[in-house]
Amino acid sequence: MISPCAKIMSIMIILTMLQPSIAASQDEFAYAHKERSLQPGELIVFEVRSPGPLREVSVAAFGRTFYGFTEDDGRKWVALVGIDLDTKPGRYGIRISATDRKGIVTAVDDTLAITAKEFPTRKLAVDEKYVSPPANVLARIEKERERVNGIFAHVSPDKIWQGEFINPVPGKVISAFGKRSMYNGRLRSSHTGVDFRGGVGTPIKAPNAGVVVLAEDLYYSGKTVILDHGQGLYSYLGHMSAFSVKEGDRVEKGDLVGKVGATGRVTGPHLHWTVRLAGSRIDPVSLVDLLRIGRKG
Repeated sequence: MISPCAKIMSIMIILTMLQPSIAASQDEFAYAHKERSLQPGELIVFEVRSPGPLREVSVAAFGRTFYGFTEDDGRKWVALVGIDLDTKPGRYGIRISATDRKGIVTAVDDTLAITAKEFPTRKLAVDEKYVSPPANVLARIEKERERVNGIFAHVSPDKIWQGEFINPVPGKVISAFGKRSMYNGRLRSSHTGVDFRGGVGTPIKAPNAGVVVLAEDLYYSGKTVILDHGQGLYSYLGHMSAFSVKEGDRVEKGDLVGKVGATGRVTGPHLHWTVRLAGSRIDPVSLVDLLRIGRKG
């Protein structure tokens, strides 16, 4: 059974596929999606079923393209779609495209109604150099921002992750996704991840399988590891005290990637976990919850 916390919306689509020199025939396709809510920062899990094997499935939504994957003979596909943190309320068009083994593409258009979500404000006191950085570090900050954004813009073609995601540390969430951050009395940004409680030296595990595409000390997030889980899905783990991996390493779910610390812009030791999906900033807790539901459904 699927948990009551997930909304289920199912639509059966009857499509007419025109084949060259062949009379039109009707093939029944179906898709459904589930989510905790249709609000900024949430993950949507689309499932597409076909009477015949498909070669590719994708969902175009919110100005981005999200690619599907199959783990059977190509008749059942899943695509993860992210609603970015800054998405405004309203009705958005989506297009689900399916390509069969002959290269014939069938597209279905639909809409999603996104509702507003209010995020609270958190007040933090940090070293002033992290609120108004000195001139001699501005070039470093910009270089790091460009590198990280370049990583998130890359979409690896193959899915690396398997099954549900796990929390990287056992501690509870101490700062939720989306909170507006006020540093030293000045509003600066929204919290694009979640913070987990953890003492210095607490082991940090890979939330799922992936490739290490960055393991560096960054100005704001301190010692940071970025994992590429494939198909545009990334984990960003920050404020570590030590690395256990290096760039280029392949890790499996649960492998040690580092240790909790208090590096970068922090008020104390903790782990910051950000998730990006095709560039969309989504709540890591949504990723954990929805894929766990999917495994039980």
